[in-house]
Amino acid sequence: MTAAPPRFVTGSLMRHVVVMAGTGAIGLVAIFAVDLINLLYISMLGEQAIAAAVGFAGVVGFFMLSVFIGLLIGVTAVVSRTIGARRMDEARALATSSLVLVAVIATVIAGLTMLFLEPILHTLGARDRVLELAQRFLLITLPSTVLLGVGMVSSALLRSVGDARRSMMVTLVPAILTAVLDPLFIFGLGLGLDGAAIVVVIARCVLLAVGLYGAWRVHHLLARFDRSRLKADARLLFTVAGPAVLTNLATPVGAAFVTHSIAGFGASAVAGQATIERLTPVVFGLIYSLSGAVGPVFAQNLGAKRYDRVRETLRASLVFMVVTVTLAWMLLALLQGPLVRMFSLDGVAAQMVHAFCSWIAGSFFFMGALFVANAGFNNLGRPLWSTGFNWARATLGTIPFAWWGAQYGPVEVLAGQAAGAILFGSLALITAFWLTRALGQPKD
Repeated sequence: MTAAPPRFVTGSLMRHVVVMAGTGAIGLVAIFAVDLINLLYISMLGEQAIAAAVGFAGVVGFFMLSVFIGLLIGVTAVVSRTIGARRMDEARALATSSLVLVAVIATVIAGLTMLFLEPILHTLGARDRVLELAQRFLLITLPSTVLLGVGMVSSALLRSVGDARRSMMVTLVPAILTAVLDPLFIFGLGLGLDGAAIVVVIARCVLLAVGLYGAWRVHHLLARFDRSRLKADARLLFTVAGPAVLTNLATPVGAAFVTHSIAGFGASAVAGQATIERLTPVVFGLIYSLSGAVGPVFAQNLGAKRYDRVRETLRASLVFMVVTVTLAWMLLALLQGPLVRMFSLDGVAAQMVHAFCSWIAGSFFFMGALFVANAGFNNLGRPLWSTGFNWARATLGTIPFAWWGAQYGPVEVLAGQAAGAILFGSLALITAFWLTRALGQPKD
């Protein structure tokens, strides 16, 4: 079979960035939209303990999702680079090995999390009825995270060949299904929180089916599994995916510390934090998608030795980020009142959402800068730089500031978290521009 020419080594780079980030965002937002839709319907039950339980469950789920996004970034970078070099048979073998490895990793992580679930939730600050509800929700949903992981990597394979539309559908279809089934299971069947958990499992089954169909049946991206290749393929994959996973884990570690700090202000504060954590990846989905979505654009041009286009990809990504953050922040500011009413928030929770929508959301200019820089680092041979910047933001840029904020109130905790994003997002972007300028230059 004759391989198609690499898609991203010619044509408008801004168009490639917009298409890949736009469709990638729809796909990624669809994953987070499942949680947001669940929280929206659960909030209609009128019990803050349930909303707080979903908040704690979301922190645990975020750890696992971050691992999968890191693996997704690694698979996209390695397979795209191989396709860019026109080694299609090797790319197919890598794709198959990647799915097997992700399935094994997801199974191990889900099993360990279930084994230590109660102490994990207790450490985060969940107590009494909130702890019981969060544990029940996660015991239903955790086994299905294996389906989520394999389905997300299938979506990454579709992006590697430039099929942004089909990649988007892998997560969009389950999100639509969730919006339809949630009210039926939560209210119609009277299952409440358990109904929301069951819908999550159904949605992940559909996600897996759509992803594998596109990768296997439509694009023929999967070769016959060759066990003898697994060790070598794993080593190649984890040169990028390993640091990318470590990079992505920094965000939930920081979020866990913030949740623990906010838990001291009561269930209302945790419900407010849960709402913010589910709103941000949906509203700022274009920014969250950048690290993974524009990876093939960087990787194919690097594989083709088009260093001028690599530098232009970084600039185009930055312009795209600034425009989208501006629009998203304006949207949040305008809709903050309806959002508070929609999620039935009052007291401390309402104050937190108003503060976030009004001024704290502006820190996403710098979070976006960090995501743009990470895309460059992960696909230009410096994945450990991405790891370093993310962990610096999640630790040095979060813990001392959030601890300071916890002495005053939950809004101050959120403000401290934003301060770390401003500092380390700026430093990461400066470093990324330095790295792209050095490409193709003679070494001393």
